[in-house]
Amino acid sequence: MGQLHKKFEDRQVKELICRYLAKEIERSYIQEILGIKRRRFCQLVREYRNDPDSFSIEYKRKDATRKISKDIEDSIMKELEIEKQLIADPEVPLRSYNYSYIKDRLLSVYGQKVSTPTIIDRAKRGGFYQKKSKRKAHDREVLTNYVGELIQHDSSHHKWSPYAKSKWYLITSIDDCSRFLLYYKLIERETSWAHIEALEEIALNYGLAYSYYVDSHSIFRFVQGRDSFWRKHYKVTDEADPQWKQVLDDLRIKLIYALSAQAKGKIERPYEWLQDRIVRTCAREGINNIIDGQKVLEAEAARYNYRQVHSTTGEVPYYRFKRLVDKGKSLFREFVLPAPYKSTKDVFALRDERTVNPYRKISFNKLVINITGVPIRDRVSLRIVPDLRSGMAEIRFWYKGELVGTYEVRNEDLNLPNF
Repeated sequence: MGQLHKKFEDRQVKELICRYLAKEIERSYIQEILGIKRRRFCQLVREYRNDPDSFSIEYKRKDATRKISKDIEDSIMKELEIEKQLIADPEVPLRSYNYSYIKDRLLSVYGQKVSTPTIIDRAKRGGFYQKKSKRKAHDREVLTNYVGELIQHDSSHHKWSPYAKSKWYLITSIDDCSRFLLYYKLIERETSWAHIEALEEIALNYGLAYSYYVDSHSIFRFVQGRDSFWRKHYKVTDEADPQWKQVLDDLRIKLIYALSAQAKGKIERPYEWLQDRIVRTCAREGINNIIDGQKVLEAEAARYNYRQVHSTTGEVPYYRFKRLVDKGKSLFREFVLPAPYKSTKDVFALRDERTVNPYRKISFNKLVINITGVPIRDRVSLRIVPDLRSGMAEIRFWYKGELVGTYEVRNEDLNLPNF
């Protein structure tokens, strides 16, 4: 019959018990009316006899506060205090508490298992609670049907740790269908070359995607009126291809631009979870250099890719990615060098052109380089591949589909930030 207090009032049950005690109604009838068994009926009679004035059938809820040890209480308050300090720092990109992160950290670092509601309860008691601001509803539906159909590519510029001396860039590429992170790297300076390296790693590890989805950053798209370098050439929007787009064109990969703030949000939203945790971990571990920051990023990306159930797909990204690939639902193509190129360095490279002068030389960033096999006053194509570890770059010279020479030069002599 369900809970007694939801069906009867105190006075009704009292009346029935009084009539039973007065021997006016037999117990079996009262049990049937109330829908209870003999044990419960005897308990009610006993409670009424002990204290008729305060007798009540209202449900007496026990204290719901979970009893946890002092060590756990201290750990929760310590983590909440750190959260408060991070939120108060205007240079740190955090504006709210993350109780799920605290729960995960208590387990991984302290070995203490606590539920999120318990942490929220302590946060409210200690003044570490903020009501979530209302956000406009947005479509979280996965619109693609194949892995490799759409790669969302973006970079974020933040101070990832309060101990870092400068802000770093996070470059990320994520498969829209599976939400699997294909590429993630922290860099100190954003250049076209850094984004080309991301293209290369994905192409060599997973294959060539069908399309990329990016915003209208100058690295991805030339926009007349903003990219002043080209204005004297009277170029209009999309008539001049940036370095990054030239690589995509060689690989026959479609490029899609986010043309509104709402569309750009589609690129940025998948990274919010990752970015949020990177900042919090870097702060707690006192990270002050990008090498250690990259280690934090790799750990959080591994958690995201291989252990975290994604809120949109309901699956762990890696297992969704693998399942779809195994079912043949993939638009990744095998990477094959386009003719007539001889090396990946001819594809994943910075590009430029120069005219051979009467002395069979070209001039490039104040460097004078001898060229053979190219007629004077003809144009030669340059494919430039910097190696950031060695500090040297290789320049490969192409003329009418033939590799006519290579040349090594220091990275600093190339003026890479201009690319």
